[in-house]
Amino acid sequence: MERVGILTGGGDCPGLNAVIRAVVRYGMMQNWQIIGFRNGWKGLIDDDFILLDYQSVAGILPKGGTILGTSRTNPHKHPDGVEKVKSTFNKHNLRALIAVGGEDTLGVANKLYKEEGLRIVGVPKTIDNDLNATDYTFGYDTALNIAMECVDRLHSTAESHNRVMVVEIMGRHAGWITIEAGLAGGADVILIPEVPVDIDKVCELIKKRHARGRVFSIVAVAEGAKVLGMEVTLDHEKDDFGHERLGGIGQRLAEMIEKKTGYETRVTVPGHIQRGGSPTAFDRILGTRFGVKAVELVMQEKYGRMASLKGREIVDVAIADSVGKLKTVPPEFYKMAEIFMG
Repeated sequence: MERVGILTGGGDCPGLNAVIRAVVRYGMMQNWQIIGFRNGWKGLIDDDFILLDYQSVAGILPKGGTILGTSRTNPHKHPDGVEKVKSTFNKHNLRALIAVGGEDTLGVANKLYKEEGLRIVGVPKTIDNDLNATDYTFGYDTALNIAMECVDRLHSTAESHNRVMVVEIMGRHAGWITIEAGLAGGADVILIPEVPVDIDKVCELIKKRHARGRVFSIVAVAEGAKVLGMEVTLDHEKDDFGHERLGGIGQRLAEMIEKKTGYETRVTVPGHIQRGGSPTAFDRILGTRFGVKAVELVMQEKYGRMASLKGREIVDVAIADSVGKLKTVPPEFYKMAEIFMG
């Protein structure tokens, strides 16, 4: 019986369990034994795994997170990490490994495939929707709807108290969640990493609203938005992929708005709530389709490739095409959103 491995790396997101379920169910139809490695690439470094079968994936479709666990482990940053991954791969005599993750996880997958010859296929995942070579990643739709609901709910309390409400939304380098949640929720100001923030212009927009009788405002800001003179890292300790921990821009922005306008300003940070909970129908179906495609790529021995959504079709693209450059919000989209600001 041939063995196929699967791991989930990076940040968790709704829809991961749908991928695992699809890989297990379709893989077992090929008479494969499916090995789930725990906690991303760390599972291959430590040879920490579980055998997956129909019973293992029963009932997991509506669950958020990942039954395999995850981590931001980079084998290339650990002593003998790559050799340990290769040893585990060979020990289990894997026909292939399915790596489910975002830019960092897939970047490792691409490097191991190209430099070490490991038989790997990819499944793209991130709530930020910032991976190149696919129109959407699963997890994004769920996070977007959670963020939108947060913006929706802030309207009533902001209006009741004549306040400015700042909501800090996830998005390190790309503002997809913020701009679409802001548009869908009717935010009055939308601030994203792709467009440097001029705090004076923000305050002018808010003042103009108040001048015409709208005595409350909602400001949607991405955690990675860049405001001149403002520090947005909680600390400078970096993870295995060189990322600093972000946080606090909402509070700092609220303080600056209140100081410059005199309007009472409060901040809300939904944080990891955006990652949690049951996935939407869209994310369950997309994750399922990606999982099925990953199995097909292994069957076809199309290694170094990953599942991708193009329009309404699931296709395969080179993993290399998805890493190295992020898919960010285009200027024309933000220009359109500006119509509804203020």
